[in-house]
Amino acid sequence: MSLDAEPLVELVDASGAPAGVLGKLAAHEPPGRRHRAVSVFLVDPGGDVLIQRRAAGKYHSGGLWSNTCCGHPEPGERPEAAARRRLADELGLRLGPGELDEVGTVDYDIGDPESGLVEREHNHVFVGRVPGPPLPNPAEVDAVATVRLEVLGGSGTGVPGGPDGTPFTAWFEHVLGVARPGLLRLAGPRDEA
Repeated sequence: MSLDAEPLVELVDASGAPAGVLGKLAAHEPPGRRHRAVSVFLVDPGGDVLIQRRAAGKYHSGGLWSNTCCGHPEPGERPEAAARRRLADELGLRLGPGELDEVGTVDYDIGDPESGLVEREHNHVFVGRVPGPPLPNPAEVDAVATVRLEVLGGSGTGVPGGPDGTPFTAWFEHVLGVARPGLLRLAGPRDEA
């Protein structure tokens, strides 16, 4: 990939304010540069959370389970617009403005031991409802599944592997902790009978 074709990400300072732009791969090379990201969790009509296993060919964390979708806003793009764009790109799911709720942000600085890349992100976390059947883009997603929120563990207790035992991405527990209250609200009470 030429540098001219490399997507750009928006760098941010410690408060989340814009602080320049950089190529996406360069922002993830050690020691990592803090940049804006988005993560989305969608709940299906039965109250289960839609998750995905990232395509094995992704430049980092390929083949691992993660939230419904994630990505990076283009420089100057609103986080909600980026989240809706990534849902369409990764899963063919189209949501309109206002159909996602931003439930918070989380900052983390974690390495990916497989690729050696660094996730140093200021991540805007969104929740919403699944608008229809996902149509995974094979360049982005190897598999999708729905799981009960309770199966994903409690905040700080660690997150088990995905439905096939494959681990979750390193950032998953960080974004799940922020999303959990919104997911509980969307999922509603569960009848255990």
